[in-house]
Amino acid sequence: MGKNLEITEKIQKYIDNFSLKLNPVQQEIIDYNNTLGDIKRMQVATSQCHFLHLIIKTSNIKNVLEIGTFTGLSALSISLALPDDGKLVALDKNEETSRVAINFFKKANQDNKIKTIVKPALDSLDELKDSKFDMVFIDADKMNYKEYYERSLNLLDKGGLIIVDNVLWHGEVADVDNLDKYTINIREFNSYVANDKRVEQIIIPLGDGMTVCRVL
Repeated sequence: MGKNLEITEKIQKYIDNFSLKLNPVQQEIIDYNNTLGDIKRMQVATSQCHFLHLIIKTSNIKNVLEIGTFTGLSALSISLALPDDGKLVALDKNEETSRVAINFFKKANQDNKIKTIVKPALDSLDELKDSKFDMVFIDADKMNYKEYYERSLNLLDKGGLIIVDNVLWHGEVADVDNLDKYTINIREFNSYVANDKRVEQIIIPLGDGMTVCRVL
């Protein structure tokens, strides 16, 4: 069996040099987030931006729902990959970070594709219950992951995708002695999805871990 490679900072820089190049506004968001201190951990990794880009391009995805937007890096990555008539609905309850994200969307000339809804995601999902999407990206408060997942399934047809971030939780999910409530919640969520016969799924070790589910 081949051994998985440990991605050091040096190797990550090499990967970045030979991967897709970021849009200048994507880089601006990263630079801005680097000024925010510890909260910048809420940002997706560059490798995840590239992954979302390719998934959208290769799957001919046009309509996307994002649950959890922060300052807009993942949303902008999604929007840039969408066709000209593609649409992204981005949900987040934080008014301050949403304003920042919207300004970046405008700067990248993507605000025509992105509809931002600022309120608790569960309330927004109630209002969207009759909508249909090709893909849902979940990266919001971890304690509600199962509820977001269930509601997302109702918004997708067969073949639709649900992509969930932070499922490896800094590697802590594999530590059976870690009984932190967030770790337990992510661990239980991963087990729930793994046993869900409505989807086929894999966990990809990009960023903090991403689960990709395809609706059967």
